[in-house]
Amino acid sequence: MKNFSKAIIAAAVVLGSANISFAQASATASASAIIITPISISKTVDMNFGNIAVSAATSGTVILSTSSSRTTGGAGGVTLPSTNGTVTSAEFTVSGEASYTYAITLPSTATLSDGASHTMTVGSFTSNPSATGTLSSGGTQTLKLGATLSVSAAQAAGTYTNSTGVPVTVNYN
Repeated sequence: MKNFSKAIIAAAVVLGSANISFAQASATASASAIIITPISISKTVDMNFGNIAVSAATSGTVILSTSSSRTTGGAGGVTLPSTNGTVTSAEFTVSGEASYTYAITLPSTATLSDGASHTMTVGSFTSNPSATGTLSSGGTQTLKLGATLSVSAAQAAGTYTNSTGVPVTVNYN
């Protein structure tokens, strides 16, 4: 009986020290991340509306397309002379991760100044591609920018520029 008691006590000690749990399970997962090429944009060509003749009495607009062609609009106060000067839509190179899409944000307006007190407003910006672009398999795409220039009646002669630039923003979708 004494041996039987010792056996029961030894079994109780062994069972008591065993860590048995039937209501618990565990697993592990690995973690990873992929860092993609940052998106960037760089200007390759500045926007230029070219030579414009103005009316003394009527305002008008010059619409510059993304393909560097221009037309007149508004009340007819501007004409485009045959010596049109340099006419170019703005052009940018967007670079980043191959085949990714990106959103394009255009400015609402920009102001051109002759350096004195005379100004003109550029607005109604358009882009090609429009709103969203897709980077090539090489990770680049050309983005072209057009706009509408508002010209006042009797606008002062001179060279008008934009000292702060025309910001175009791109972000991955």
